[in-house]
Amino acid sequence: MSKILIIEDEAAIRRVLVKILSEENDSYQVDEAEDGITGLDKIKNNDYDLVLCDIKMPKMDGVEVLEEVKKIKPEIPMVMISGHGDMETAIHTMRLGAFDYISKPPDLNRLLNTVRNALDKKQLVVENKILKKKVSKNYEMIGDSESINHIKVMIDKVAPTEARVLITGPNGTGKELVAHQLHEKSERSGFPLIEVNCAAIPSELIESELFGHVKGAFTSAVKDRAGKFEAADKGTIFLDEIGDMSLSAQAKVLRALQENMITRVGAEKDIKVDVRVVAATNKDLKTEIAEGRFREDLYHRLAVILIKVPALNDRRDDIPALITHFAEKIASEQGNAVKVFSAQAIKLLQEYDWTGNIRELRNVVERLIILGGTEISETDVKMFASK
Repeated sequence: MSKILIIEDEAAIRRVLVKILSEENDSYQVDEAEDGITGLDKIKNNDYDLVLCDIKMPKMDGVEVLEEVKKIKPEIPMVMISGHGDMETAIHTMRLGAFDYISKPPDLNRLLNTVRNALDKKQLVVENKILKKKVSKNYEMIGDSESINHIKVMIDKVAPTEARVLITGPNGTGKELVAHQLHEKSERSGFPLIEVNCAAIPSELIESELFGHVKGAFTSAVKDRAGKFEAADKGTIFLDEIGDMSLSAQAKVLRALQENMITRVGAEKDIKVDVRVVAATNKDLKTEIAEGRFREDLYHRLAVILIKVPALNDRRDDIPALITHFAEKIASEQGNAVKVFSAQAIKLLQEYDWTGNIRELRNVVERLIILGGTEISETDVKMFASK
């Protein structure tokens, strides 16, 4: 059942629209509002899949209604109804986020096609949100320790801004989770998050990987290729292990940050990019700077906001929650029942020295689930989780 609201001050036009939509599809539930204020109140108190809104109305015009709806329920498609003299305003509403506009008197085919397309878009938005929730669960930050709560607060404050973020911490602590949360909670979440592991790419290829290349730039460059910065346009690029990046590539990244411009390897033409940069490293970049392996000017460009992810040994209170999370996730992946860890087993795991951090804990939990009993006991931990 699709819920549609018609906001129109002319009763005759409202009756025509209700009749057309009701006869077209009996699954359409159509509500009416005679002015903008009444319509906005209905939108606040109901979940509509589509709103048809007149532009010229007393009390509150359609442009004002559109602007308010985009603030409170931006996912609802708005189709504006325009008289002949409102066409310029109707086009203006498209720039403000309206899905489309239809003219008075409404053409039957045009109206129905617009309604179907708008409802299809709403369905896609809903499906995309569900998909994003599923994806975001893979990057959920588990724990309620003081240090993790501090990071969550930082993310909520920083994500909506354009500030660059440098995430530091040992290997396996979940720096990539912070990067994903920053992107998902930002205004750029509808665009790509492109991840680059700088440590995994040979130094002679890192520039091509980041900035792309043109055909013939080097021996294996058989065709033009876009780089990660272009792929991340309007989104976020996550430069993981940036401390391992070559000085030459660092200089080009610095230029990209300063000028929002990149140049493909072997090309002369500049390409404009709009990218937010989030970087991470397990190295002490100030030591790297002192030893000439990292550019100080790049460090200051990247480290507008610093977020330090603690080692697991420094947040042992989160281990029970992490064990439960991994046990449920592994059971779901394997299609098995969730195995419970005894209190003694959890206490013993809390006392371990987790040099591999969360990544190591996850591996140990999986090993115990595979090799341990129906309930994971202290004996199982001593037998299968020993270092």
